[in-house]
Amino acid sequence: MNLVKFLILAKTNTYASNGEGGEEVLSDRSKELEFEEKGFKYRDRYFGSNPFIGEEIVWSGEDRIWGMNYYGAVSSEEVSEEEIYEFLKKAMRRVSEKRPFRGPDNFKEGDFEYIDKSNGDIKMFSGVEKIFFKGKEIYRLYYHGGCL
Repeated sequence: MNLVKFLILAKTNTYASNGEGGEEVLSDRSKELEFEEKGFKYRDRYFGSNPFIGEEIVWSGEDRIWGMNYYGAVSSEEVSEEEIYEFLKKAMRRVSEKRPFRGPDNFKEGDFEYIDKSNGDIKMFSGVEKIFFKGKEIYRLYYHGGCL
């Protein structure tokens, strides 16, 4: 298994499936999700709720090989955080091999729209994802990372 395929498995089997309630809450009040398969290990640890900050790290055996930092917030008063994060998880389940950082370039469902723009590749990248409700931005996340 290569890093890209593992990232897709890890992301779809952690936050995209179990986030916002399925995390382990640690003694420092951070939240953590982990996934392991075929010699790879993935950890997503974040602090806060709105706003929030976190990092994802991948190990191959004992070696850290990839990482990503992120910071985001909800800016809506008309849509609940729960609805926004449920929609975000749907978008995150559509992560692709071309861009295994967050969700797809674009995803729409009902009045919600997810847009992600990134630069670079798995070795070094940065990007921003946004969620819109009826055309109004209600969520934004900045991210960057790459191979270690």
